[in-house]
This record gives sequence, structure tokens and C-alpha cells, in this order.
Amino acid sequence: MKYLGLVYKNLFRNKRRTLLTIFSIAVSLFIFSALVSLPTVANQILADTASSARIVTHNKSGVTYSIPIAYRQKIAIMPHVVATASMSWFGGILHEVTDQFPNMAMDHEQADTLFPDWGLTPAEWEKFKTLRTACVVGADTMKRFNLHVGQQIILKGTVYPFNVTLNIVGEMTGKSQRTFIYFRRDYLEEAAGRPGFVSNIWVLTDKSDNVPQLIAGIDEQFANSSSETQSESEAAFLGGFLRQYRMMFSLFEILGFIVVITVGLVAANTSAMSIRERRGEIAVMRSMGFPARVILSTLLSESLLIGLTGGLLGCGAAFLALKLFSGPKLGMLTVRMPPAVLLETLIAAAVIGLLSAWIPARSAAKMNIVEALRMVA
Repeated sequence: MKYLGLVYKNLFRNKRRTLLTIFSIAVSLFIFSALVSLPTVANQILADTASSARIVTHNKSGVTYSIPIAYRQKIAIMPHVVATASMSWFGGILHEVTDQFPNMAMDHEQADTLFPDWGLTPAEWEKFKTLRTACVVGADTMKRFNLHVGQQIILKGTVYPFNVTLNIVGEMTGKSQRTFIYFRRDYLEEAAGRPGFVSNIWVLTDKSDNVPQLIAGIDEQFANSSSETQSESEAAFLGGFLRQYRMMFSLFEILGFIVVITVGLVAANTSAMSIRERRGEIAVMRSMGFPARVILSTLLSESLLIGLTGGLLGCGAAFLALKLFSGPKLGMLTVRMPPAVLLETLIAAAVIGLLSAWIPARSAAKMNIVEALRMVA
């Protein structure tokens, strides 16, 4: 603690260099934390649903093909099934074509049993069940379009040739579904003339251990039919949507690490220049009796403080930027900065600070006093 004053004084002996180094670290870690946030959010969603007891059944030909609504009744009476709900993709917009967000119609009777993790209160679920034009909206979509509970909205049809007028009765504040809008499928069926087909059917099992058995049973039930099914666990279903972005996620992670390595090399060069300029001062300190370990620790402390300051500024700016703009939208994902990324960024900042100064600081702390004094004399 008694050497903190010395560390602080040395930090600002060349203010321009110190500030530029902090700024370069901050910018690089801003980029790193923003790039790494997206794959981290995606992995967290998959991890959260890994032990889910929910199954999604859709057409074997692909999720864009429909299946008969009659399949729901047959699935509902199968062993280990607790609740079911069919869903139909609507694909509406609020204002402009660029206002894209996921919106679907779903059966309302057992929705609260199927999706207790959506963050809706019992009162909100009750309103959803009793009001034919009710809808629930994800928290991020509410913020994006400045919506509020009790407001009436009109979803303009893009897939269907009509619009639907909806009343917001609840806000989904859970970890998932934050960009979605769900409204009642019976309302859509009535407007569409009851076509009798749905996009998929969600199934809740009595426990997650029975998921594989039920998946096999459902697909066997509809094998060789006109609309064969493919049933998947919730994690596998969501993973299928995210798989198309997997290469991009990997690229983001690689670019993030390249940025960190590059700024680490720049910081190492700056530290080497700074310590080289202070060889005479370090030699005088050694001649006055300062141990090598004290000199090494003060030099590393200076570099560590620069790294952490840059890291705090960089990840703080990225966190605020993503929060301010409600996060960029990628399909069903809203990019936010998870706490894990904040921690990773600060660790990266500390590593940059320590490693960039380790070699020149260690060399300076152990240099021969007489030779160092002769070089600067």
C-alpha cells in the first residue's frame, strides 16, 4: 500500500501516452465484449432449455410446412403428456416492413401450464384466456415500439391477407421470448376461415426423462401419414434455428480474440518503451536499496491499472450501448451483455495489463545497476 503513491505518480508522468494506451484498450475491449455477447446469449438460451420437459412437433419436411391440427388431440392422450398447445406463424408487422419481429398465434387453454417461465402473472394469463383479442408481448418488443399493457395494436398481415387487432394483456419478462408477440389461435382461425393446419405443436411431458420416449412415440404415431412429423426437444428445436448463425458466431469469437491479441501486442510495445525510458530511474532505485520484487510489482501494478481502466471503460460502454438500443435483433435473439462477458472482458483487460509489462518489467528489475547507470550517464 505504501507504494501506491509512486505507482500513481508514474502513471501520469506521460499523460498522453497513458491516456492513449487506456483508450486503445477500451476500444478493443468494447469490440471484444460486443462481439462475444451474441454467441454467449445464444449458448445461454440453449443451456437454459437443455433440461426442459417440452417437446416441439413439426412437419418432417421442415418448419415452414404445416401439420393438421387434429394431431394435437391424438398427442394429448398419449402417456406422459401433461399439456399441449398448437401454434401458427402469423408474420405480421406493426408499422413498416423493416419492423420485423416474431409473432405467432397459439392455443390459449393450457398455455400457462406449458410456459410458466415466460414471466407472466396468473392475472395476465387469465386475461389471455378470457379475451379473444388478447396478446402477450416480449419485454424487448414492448420497449422497441414503446408499447404498454392495455394498449390496442394492429398487426398487419404479410403471410395472411388480413390484419388482426389485438389488446396487450401482459408483458413477457422471462429469459426467452423477449422479442415475440403471441395472440390466440382461435382468433386467427376465425379470421382465416379455419384452415385446420398449424405450424407446430408444443408438448409438455411429466418429466424430462420421458422426453426421448415421447418423441419416438409421437413420430411413430404419424409415420407414413400424409404429414409425417419430426419431434424434438426444446433445446434441439431452438438449436436448429441458431445453427444457421453458428458460423457467424464462431467468426465473432475469433475476431474478438484477434482484437485482444492485437491490442496486447500494442500495449506490450508501449510498456517496453516506457520502461526503457526509465532505466536510469530504476537503477537509482536499485542503488538506494529497493528490492527487485518491489520494482517489479510497481511496474506491473501500473500496467494492470491501465489495463483494468481500459477494460472498465470498454465493457461499460458496450453494456450501455447494447442496453440503450435494446440490443441488436438477430431472429429471435436480442443481443445483451451477460454478466459472464463482463467478467471475461475484465479478465482479458487484467491479462493484457500484466502480460504486456511482464517481460520488460522483469528485465528492468533484474538489470545490473552499474551497467544501467553507465548507459544513462
